[in-house]
Amino acid sequence: MLDDQAMAYVESCQEELGALLWTLCGIPAPSGREERRAAFIEGWLHDTGARGAFTDGAGNVILPLGDEAGPVTLFMAHTDTVFPDLEPMPRRVENGVMYCPGVGDDTASVAVLMLVARYAAQRNLRPAQGALVFAFNTCEEGLGNLKGCRALMERYGARAQAVISLDSTLGGMCDRAVGSERYRITARTEGGHSYAAFGNRNAIHALSELVCALYAQRVPEGGRTTYNVGVIEGGTSVNAIAQEASMLYEYRSDERRCLEAMRASLQARVEAMRAGGLDLTVELIGERPCMGEVDPERQRALVRRCADAVERATGERPRASAGSTDCNVPLSMGIPAVCMGAYVGSGAHTRGEWVRLDSLPMGLRAAMDVALGLLDGAEA
Repeated sequence: MLDDQAMAYVESCQEELGALLWTLCGIPAPSGREERRAAFIEGWLHDTGARGAFTDGAGNVILPLGDEAGPVTLFMAHTDTVFPDLEPMPRRVENGVMYCPGVGDDTASVAVLMLVARYAAQRNLRPAQGALVFAFNTCEEGLGNLKGCRALMERYGARAQAVISLDSTLGGMCDRAVGSERYRITARTEGGHSYAAFGNRNAIHALSELVCALYAQRVPEGGRTTYNVGVIEGGTSVNAIAQEASMLYEYRSDERRCLEAMRASLQARVEAMRAGGLDLTVELIGERPCMGEVDPERQRALVRRCADAVERATGERPRASAGSTDCNVPLSMGIPAVCMGAYVGSGAHTRGEWVRLDSLPMGLRAAMDVALGLLDGAEA
């Protein structure tokens, strides 16, 4: 629970939160190209007195508070958006709502965490033991493959005791990992002129047969398993039989054994088409791990801490569910982790995404509540 000083800080930050979010939204940050946003965050932290902030080799901006040689708790938000744009995307504010692709996922969370980190750094707050590490990490979205979070877990290793990620709306939480595997599958044929070589195999046709076979499969029983072909491309012209076509395919599950079954299903269908003479290549381009063996009591305690903070800030308890987030990495390693929210909004992963500006102080209050409970001199 926040003391009067912390509550006064939250109340004073409403306009600043909106202005900071506006600025961050104006800095494009597709996965793997977050360097401009990272530079802004690191510079902002330095300018506000957090001199210990630095950027690691994966592009993560890291601010450790305390003794990193001891047990470490990570509090993070990802800097990348799902959109590939390298130029600023349209932004506008209407009736207290900010509209911009990526404004919620996860830019609002980044703005909130920056203000939490500033408060703790300026007051020189430290845990009684170990360190609380604020991290603004890269490559959570799409084919970023959780690069930033993986680098953080490699850095802190067994010293990492818990991970909290800001990456949701205030009404939701993620406390279980949905694993996934993502592939680029390419078919190649002889192709040819659409009239003169009619009858030659068409790579697009061949790939479409694989798509149909995959969509005819039955998912394993138990847990929740899904699959999707999200991109398909190929060919040269309307009057050319396609020599090459490719697709992006993924499957997800909250059960490790179901992921293994889906992998076997894909391999069987690919081998059947290869046996018919088709040239198919299968490239694994992304892999998110499933849940590992996490101590249930420690996991429940972390989830409860975060849920209580959100309820104190909003008056409503968030709903916990399984998901695919940065928390997949620590959870797969047996480290308690939870993903909590920081705003009210909708439209994530669409160009119509929006955030209610008056919800940001509630997100800041919840995040402050959790962070200060982990720091020396703060009430848990």
